[in-house]
Amino acid sequence: MRVTHPFHPLAGQDVEFVKRRKCWRQDRVYVFDSAGDLVNLPAEWTDVVAPDPFVVANAGRAPFHLTGLIELADIVASRRNDAASGVKRTLP
Repeated sequence: MRVTHPFHPLAGQDVEFVKRRKCWRQDRVYVFDSAGDLVNLPAEWTDVVAPDPFVVANAGRAPFHLTGLIELADIVASRRNDAASGVKRTLP
């Protein structure tokens, strides 16, 4: 199995797969790293999960999903409305 997340210290390395399981609603994989230590990673950070079809099809041209951008626009609009009405809110 290979770690595919570009910013993870094990990126590009082949690691020994141990098991895959759900933990607190997260899909995790457990692997042995090059030092023989058992570590766990989000399954999406490995080649265990198939690449997102959106990411494959856009080939780096569109870094964000439309649903994520709509969510962000809603959050920004909500914050603007709060600021206009004088409501102070802490970040989640």
